[in-house]
Amino acid sequence: MTETLSGGQAAVEALLAEDTRHVFGLIGSATMEMFDALYDADPITFIGVHDERTGTHMADGYARASGKAGIVLAGQNGPGATNLVTGLSQAKAAFSPVVSIAGALSSGHVYRDAFQEVDQQALFTPVTKKTWTVPSADRVPELFREAFRTALTPRQGPVQLNLPRDVLAAQADFEPMQDPAHYRNHSLPVAHPDAIEAAAGLLAGALRPVIVAGGGIKNTNGHEAATGLAETLACPIVTAPGHGDAIPFGHPLNAGQMGPRGNPVASRLVKEADVILALGTRLGFNSTFYSYDNVNKAAKIIQVELEPTAIGRFFPVEIGIWADAPSAAAQLAAALKTRQARAEVATWTETFQAERKAFLEARDADAVETHPTQPSGLFKVLRRVLPKDAAITMDAGTLCLQATDALNYWTPKSLFTPLDFGLVGFSFACGLGVKAARPDRPVVSLMGDGGFGMTVSELSTAVDHGLNTVTIVMNNQCWGAEKAYQRDFFNGRYIGADISSPAFDRMAELYGAKGFRAERLSDVEGAVEAALACDAPAIVDVAVDPAALYSFRRDSFKHRGG
Repeated sequence: MTETLSGGQAAVEALLAEDTRHVFGLIGSATMEMFDALYDADPITFIGVHDERTGTHMADGYARASGKAGIVLAGQNGPGATNLVTGLSQAKAAFSPVVSIAGALSSGHVYRDAFQEVDQQALFTPVTKKTWTVPSADRVPELFREAFRTALTPRQGPVQLNLPRDVLAAQADFEPMQDPAHYRNHSLPVAHPDAIEAAAGLLAGALRPVIVAGGGIKNTNGHEAATGLAETLACPIVTAPGHGDAIPFGHPLNAGQMGPRGNPVASRLVKEADVILALGTRLGFNSTFYSYDNVNKAAKIIQVELEPTAIGRFFPVEIGIWADAPSAAAQLAAALKTRQARAEVATWTETFQAERKAFLEARDADAVETHPTQPSGLFKVLRRVLPKDAAITMDAGTLCLQATDALNYWTPKSLFTPLDFGLVGFSFACGLGVKAARPDRPVVSLMGDGGFGMTVSELSTAVDHGLNTVTIVMNNQCWGAEKAYQRDFFNGRYIGADISSPAFDRMAELYGAKGFRAERLSDVEGAVEAALACDAPAIVDVAVDPAALYSFRRDSFKHRGG
């Protein structure tokens, strides 16, 4: 049996066939047929946003937290579509399966300098995994299927569907929508037994082995397989930056995040290890800066990756294994069970555990708890007050980069960051998407005053849709990372570094949210506890010392002799 539908109706039916439950978007005249069809699509909650960029961050957070595709709909072609570019670039850097939909110019108006004309096919191609412009109404279901399949196939990533006005308005006869299970990948590559045996031999012979767990463990909830392997080897496990939640904080073999932005204990392990098992990680920029300053050049590297082109890309490997990281970890654990543990490994691990214990104790003991509020004091309070099941989102910027390894992540998945894209203005909107995906969990978003100022209009989105997150604005009245560079490398010649903002706690109240203020460190615990308990979207405006700046990328200014 066939059914006659408009292209807009067919698009919504395709979303329903994918079991879509949330669509983030901004209404526009180019997609009215689709919005009209959404009116009757009861299973789908439409969350109207104030900016297409932030809507894309919400879809990104939703995708990462749920494991499903996150959907964003830009109702208008031209400016509505161009606003998606930053969010899709962010999602691509994070390998996040966002399905982005935008209205497009009527087919008959293309190349005529029409109102709001822009080449959306060309625009989105570099910032997505794939982009389509749907040529006719009858092909809407086919290309929606293709979009979801592409976004969700490893390595995952964002896709873009451009829907011309005439395609949405035209009618066609459609067969019943297909079950997505009929065109999805049902298995992942499993490591070859010979590669497992060779890797097990290397690991069994190591004196100082370390496991680096990355997104391939975090995004698959593969922590049990990874920690099981670490327990079999009795060796430390570190996490790639931005994936500090890949392994539960409380596990005794967890050293935390490594690399130039990680903690000194985890970073030392990778610099001194003789065998490194890179488990679901590219050993990319944030982990290594592509430098042997952060990886032992003499170490033998075993790299397990689902994306074959990532194997050996930045560092030569002894053994490259194309496989799903948790499955490979389980295979390695089984192959190692009969091998005798080496006494040297026990010494290596005991030394690390003593250093880790001392580091965590010193982190609390050395926290500066004076006025004005210092980052270390703020993070100490947050470690104490944040619930263990909290999902925490971060921005880029100097304060959030300090916070990434300064907080404790007890439950995978609980850390959501911009990763390699380094985007300011991500955290609050991402947190709203995480909350839509996981309403059962407390969601806490950290960001600076600059980043929050970019996205504050989404407070009304949070209020209107009951997305009750807590946003902690670390208010230091400046663009902190850039001001630090001007201080350290340009003789304090500040330009454009200082900013002013309204009282964000009072602004929150004007939007119908709850606002709390912490002028002193002693105010923070009570304010955060009240925000978590208030059952409404909440902003905690924390005054942070503007002089508490840190230059993370000192390597970027080596050319200046700094």
